[in-house]
Amino acid sequence: MRESEKVQELPGVYPSKDDEINLRDVFLTLWAGKWLILSVALAFTIAGIAYALHKPNIYQSSVLLAPANEEGSLNGISGQLGGLASLAGINIGSGSSNQTVIAKEVLQSRAFLADFVKRHSLEVPLLGTSGWSEATKSWIYNSELYDSETGQWLTDESGTTFKPTDWELVNALKQEHISVSENKDNGMITLKVRSLSPVASQQWAEWLVADINEHMRRKDVAESNARISYLQEKLNDTNVAGMQQVFYQLIESETRTVMLANAQKEYVFETVDPAVIPEEKVAPKRGLIVALSVMLGTMLGVALVFAYFFMANGSRNITEKTNNHK
Repeated sequence: MRESEKVQELPGVYPSKDDEINLRDVFLTLWAGKWLILSVALAFTIAGIAYALHKPNIYQSSVLLAPANEEGSLNGISGQLGGLASLAGINIGSGSSNQTVIAKEVLQSRAFLADFVKRHSLEVPLLGTSGWSEATKSWIYNSELYDSETGQWLTDESGTTFKPTDWELVNALKQEHISVSENKDNGMITLKVRSLSPVASQQWAEWLVADINEHMRRKDVAESNARISYLQEKLNDTNVAGMQQVFYQLIESETRTVMLANAQKEYVFETVDPAVIPEEKVAPKRGLIVALSVMLGTMLGVALVFAYFFMANGSRNITEKTNNHK
């Protein structure tokens, strides 16, 4: 006997006719279970619609930023005398590009964001509200967490307050409200702010830009004033005319830097396209939620029908085999 004939005689190598999938049987099975499929799909659709309607609208406002002009930055001016500063034993800086990178990271840091929330009293808008009323242009407070009449956070049964910690506030702000992206080709930075309130999304974006500029200005001015004090001490300690001239030039540069920094409103980031109040929501996508609910319900219904069909057939086959043995 040839080898191929031996293989064909082996049981289970090729499926029998009983194991082949018949499209007609599949259709008849689905038709027989159509009411189950429709019921499951309808239940999922209703649940999807309820969920989509329950989710509040979310609005997004964005602002396009560019690095401020190098001539106006502290590091740019001080860099002109970097060689002289090294002779005096101080480090002036490495240019406005690093200043922009640092400012971008500070903008997303926990310390800055925690201070931002406290400065603008955003604890309640962040975690004490459930929506925004377009009719009254005011927040809809979560009555289970916050009492708007007394202005106090509520407590649970054990007496623990629902007032959020700084950690919770910053996490909510970073994960749900703020995103920062940079265009590597031109260096432009886009700051996006999401909120239940269209007014708040625009206002928070403006506050963030203003606060990061002010934060970096104060930091650099404080550092520059510290360098001026240091240079003046060194100036008083030396009698060498050449070194005195170096110190005078450095002090003049640092003083000029402080004056320009205080006069420049947009210190690190310059606004190219300001934030506006959005008129359309960005989430939730209710149509997509309902469509996915219909698809999932239909798929689950079909799966249940086939599972019932195979279980019923399996039970029938076992019964027939038992009867045959008898």
